Formats: sequence, structure tokens, C-alpha cells
Amino acid sequence: MWIGWLLRILLIVLVVHALRRFLGGVVDGASGPRQAPPKSVPLVRDPVCGTYVTRSGAVMLKQGDHVEYFCSDTCRERFSSR
Repeated sequence: MWIGWLLRILLIVLVVHALRRFLGGVVDGASGPRQAPPKSVPLVRDPVCGTYVTRSGAVMLKQGDHVEYFCSDTCRERFSSR
């Protein structure tokens, strides 16, 4: 008989805990974002292997007024040898 009461108390504690966490999340969400979302970084696609890289970290190849961006020297050399 005491096991039944113990299970009821445990169930009540779990329900109260779940409700407390749920309501805390609702209050936090209603108060708005805490910080601004991170800014996105523009990426360029390597024409050889298809890898996306940042312009600042890419290897460049200028052909006249056109610029190609590559993930590595190997991809740039493959592109140049075509």
C-alpha cells in the first residue's frame, strides 16, 4: 500500500517539475531574444570541387576583371590547367 502512495507522490513531483520548466520557457520566450542573432558570413563556391568557403579564407585567381575563388591551391591549379 505504501508503494502506491510513493508512486503518486513521485508522479506529482514530476508533473510539477515539468509544468515549472514549461512555464519558465514560456516566460523566457515572451520576454524577447536575449542577444542579437549572429551575422551571416557570405560564402563563395569553389568551381572545381563545389566546396563553399569564405572570401577571406579562399584562394583567388584573377582572370581579367573576373575573380574565381577556390578552397585550396590544388583546386586552383586544376582549374588553371583546363
